[in-house]
Amino acid sequence: MKPTRFIESVSCAIDGIIYTARTQKHMRRHFVSALAVLLAVLLLRVSPLEFTLLVISVCFVLCAELLNTAIEVIVDMVSPEFHPLAKTAKDVAAGGVLVAAIGAVVMGYLILFRYIFPIYKEVLAVIGTPTEMGTVVALLMVIIGVVFMKALSGKGTPLKGGLPSGHAAIAFSIATIVSLNTQDPITSLLTLILAVMVSHSRLLLNIHTVQEVLMGAVTGMAITVGVLLLFKLLA
Repeated sequence: MKPTRFIESVSCAIDGIIYTARTQKHMRRHFVSALAVLLAVLLLRVSPLEFTLLVISVCFVLCAELLNTAIEVIVDMVSPEFHPLAKTAKDVAAGGVLVAAIGAVVMGYLILFRYIFPIYKEVLAVIGTPTEMGTVVALLMVIIGVVFMKALSGKGTPLKGGLPSGHAAIAFSIATIVSLNTQDPITSLLTLILAVMVSHSRLLLNIHTVQEVLMGAVTGMAITVGVLLLFKLLA
């Protein structure tokens, strides 16, 4: 029955949000991202106008995901069997969420980069620019470390499968080295995106699990930073 009181309407709306969060993993990720943005706003002390723009962007993404879920439910109810038009309707709705998410990311970048980038640059400066020998040794140590860990886990080969992902480890090691060499946040961000794309390809090919890829990324960055700091202390 249609709710007749305002409180009943609010209750129905909350039920819809809870249903979406419970059944849609993307909605849960959007909520986590929203919490991260709010935490960044609190720590970085952005201006009221910037805070307002970020809130609008976050709400727009959440609203798009709610509408996408509503469309999916209606399509499933009307067309429980596969139909090309049903697929098109779902794809278009998902495209709307993607557009909203891209807009929110651009908005967040334009607002937060001037707060975060100076801090990030200071962190890079603490480690310093690596030497050529330090770079080579760090990469070799990452490769040796990956092979050693795979030998201990007893799974996969040096180039395929097993824990951790060698491709992810090397990709994030190179991204770390490039970041420290350039000391430029933009270049660092782009190389990290490339490392993420390399790591994601291992998931798409079903060669590694998420745990193996994450372990590879952490291993590559940790060994690289550790070796370069050691070189800096011994210099």
